[in-house]
Amino acid sequence: MLGTAKAFSGFAVDDIAAAKKFYGVTLGLRVSEENGMLTLHLAGDRDTLVYPKPDHTPATYTILNFPVADIEQAVGQLTDRGVEFLRYDGIEVDELGIFRGGGPLIAWFTDPAGNVLSVLQE
Repeated sequence: MLGTAKAFSGFAVDDIAAAKKFYGVTLGLRVSEENGMLTLHLAGDRDTLVYPKPDHTPATYTILNFPVADIEQAVGQLTDRGVEFLRYDGIEVDELGIFRGGGPLIAWFTDPAGNVLSVLQE
């Protein structure tokens, strides 16, 4: 029934203007706004809806992962743009905030609404 539907993902934020600036300027994504909502135009034709929710509670999991060729370069560029990388209790990360303990190299950060995002090395 839905096998041919072009499904898309979405997530909530508490401030559309702050989200638009963060995703568009800080992260450098192509962003459009319509009807009070944002669309993130991600590589691979994967549009993602960002909608306002005044009583928003940040997701407790990673909502978007951005694969990068060079995680150290990506973390450095994001840090230069004011992004702060997360440090979780029980998960050892290096001085840049990169987890190197098995699996892909990964570093987590949040958007202005507190939703968790990551960059991970391909």
